[in-house]
Amino acid sequence: MVAENRYLVILGEIEDHGSVSVVDLARRLGVSEMTIRRDLADLEKEGSLRRVHGGAVSARGRSYEPPLVLRAVENKTAKQKIAALAASLVADGDSLALDVGTTTLELANHLAGRRNLTVITSSLYIANRLFSQPDIRLILSGGILRNGEASLVGDLAHRAYADLFVDRLFLGVGAVHAQSGLTEYNWDDALVKQAMIRCAKEVILLADASKFNRIAFARVAPLSAVHQLVCDRLPGKDLLDECSRLGVVVHVAPEREEEPA
Repeated sequence: MVAENRYLVILGEIEDHGSVSVVDLARRLGVSEMTIRRDLADLEKEGSLRRVHGGAVSARGRSYEPPLVLRAVENKTAKQKIAALAASLVADGDSLALDVGTTTLELANHLAGRRNLTVITSSLYIANRLFSQPDIRLILSGGILRNGEASLVGDLAHRAYADLFVDRLFLGVGAVHAQSGLTEYNWDDALVKQAMIRCAKEVILLADASKFNRIAFARVAPLSAVHQLVCDRLPGKDLLDECSRLGVVVHVAPEREEEPA
């Protein structure tokens, strides 16, 4: 098993149980304990965990951002369903802002072949998906690169959105809460999201159910900044009631039909 796959297993175990054992991981993954210790050391350098005697524990606090390699596979089916529904809200000729994140990246896949779109993004991954589309005018915000996330932050990114006005923003966040609103793990990303919200006529939040009733480190905006929420399951009562009170339209993505054999 390659290192990246071992990292996913290790981080998944810590996500589920809060801690991992070197001995158990070595047995499960079929590698030496020395290999597991090296993996844990690498993940500790990234801030993904904290090593302790015999294993590792979660390093997660409200400012802890799960690594992109883990987020890309977490709740992947839910994100694909959300992206498919979100794409149906896009009309040919629209100007769009696409936020960074794994769900918005799935949305970018659905925009291939669409006509006469203008897309601005701070995500190099999204830009990589869309740059070859002849009917999409692609704009990169510029800014300072966040290594590992491939997102652009800083004053250049803020200025880009300050001078543009888009029809729709497809926004992703770290957490959604009825009272605390939209929050994010990283302050620099939160500032760019705020600039994106200010430039958008309509804000469409893409969030799978794992984001609900949680609070991350940096405030992005109140829930009232959102016009539509696209999710894979209905939020709990508190969040759903607040959406109703604020007039946020909630779309729940349907289960995807299985392809015939």
